[in-house]
Amino acid sequence: MAMQQKRRTLVAVGAVLTAAASSVLVGAGPAGAAIHQCTISGDRTQCAYVTGIDAGSYLAVRTAPRYNAPKSPGFGQYQNGHQFGVSCWTTGDPDADGNGYRYWMLVDNGINTGYVNDWYLTTGGPSTWKSQLPQC
Repeated sequence: MAMQQKRRTLVAVGAVLTAAASSVLVGAGPAGAAIHQCTISGDRTQCAYVTGIDAGSYLAVRTAPRYNAPKSPGFGQYQNGHQFGVSCWTTGDPDADGNGYRYWMLVDNGINTGYVNDWYLTTGGPSTWKSQLPQC
């Protein structure tokens, strides 16, 4: 009888931990992750991956936090999984998917800098990166 009770307790604890982990990931922001440590260039310590890009499409890096701004030179066509250094955040045009998300990151590929809407990066939500990154 004690063994059955122990199993039920372990199953219940496992379910609670799984639910808690799911709520943390869902609540972290559009990408469901946090900024991670990496090295892109000399002083770059905060990085993020590209996410949420539809198959056959790509993420363009802009010279300003607007979708109609010219593409930033020195950047290619970025797809899910590509990595950028992130140095600061600002506001600009809302994301292209119509979610109204206006935060943009100044990104660095080790060659040049430009802007990407944060909706498409694994930086987590504003409560995560505002404590780690300055406003541009």
